[in-house]
Amino acid sequence: MNKKNKIVLVAAIIIAGIIVLSQSLYIVNETQQVVVTQFGRPVGNAVTEPGLKFKTPFVQKANYFEKRYMEWDGDPNQIPTKEKKFIFVDSYARWHITDPLQFYKRLTNERGAQSRLDDIIDGETRDQVASHSLEEVVRNTNRQADTTAKISDIIEDSLAVIEVGRKRIQNIIQETVNEETKDLGIEILDFRFKRINYVEDVRERVYDRMKSERIRIADKFRSEGEGEASRINGEKERELNQIQSVAYKKAETIKGKADAEAARIYANAYNKSRSSRELYSFMKSMETFENTFDSTTTIILSTDNELYKYLKSME
Repeated sequence: MNKKNKIVLVAAIIIAGIIVLSQSLYIVNETQQVVVTQFGRPVGNAVTEPGLKFKTPFVQKANYFEKRYMEWDGDPNQIPTKEKKFIFVDSYARWHITDPLQFYKRLTNERGAQSRLDDIIDGETRDQVASHSLEEVVRNTNRQADTTAKISDIIEDSLAVIEVGRKRIQNIIQETVNEETKDLGIEILDFRFKRINYVEDVRERVYDRMKSERIRIADKFRSEGEGEASRINGEKERELNQIQSVAYKKAETIKGKADAEAARIYANAYNKSRSSRELYSFMKSMETFENTFDSTTTIILSTDNELYKYLKSME
């Protein structure tokens, strides 16, 4: 064998060794777990520890699976509730592989797992939504509305009492799905309703109902406001009449006292002397003339009339 053939032979042996070695070794990182199969059948236990691993070259194959949490995102489905109201339900879940060997035996790969989860989770979601009312699917508790007392009373009257609630329904779906996926080597870590909405033909009726409810509340407040305004106006009129009555009473009292005082002064002046009495009588007569007669008045007086006496003395 010449030198050239020896070099070719050595190179072939090295290449073959590299190929054999590459088929004998495989690397498992921290985010992976491996199931080794021989002619399509699992061999030994699943490899979950990271590091450099060995297998039989060309005969055995390393099947890698994700160790981290994975996402399941369902398609929005039109589902009827217990009261036959059709709604769109969009949900999502988080899951991971707990038994890689069982997972490979039952589902082969992650694509098969996603397809199987579609059937299981969508089916269980449909069953639970169909067995509960819309209020239970949407609301969590029967807590009071976080608003003013009067509005809270009105809203509470319009809210139905729920027994289960959305959170409990989500937990029921998660528990039921885990029972069904237990023999698949996977576990559902979390399940949530991402979005719940009415179908188009029901949505308009819901909006109309919401509008009528708001109008009813507004009418109630408006009616209460008008009643309060009437009460305030009534109290204002009553207080005004009371003030006027008290003021009129005080005015009449003051006027009466003034008249009494004037009468007393007149009486005292009349009783002091004859001249004073005559002056008082004269002043009162003149006042009577001024208030009774004018330039066009014609009167007939007897000679013994008090007024004639002063007219005659003036003459």
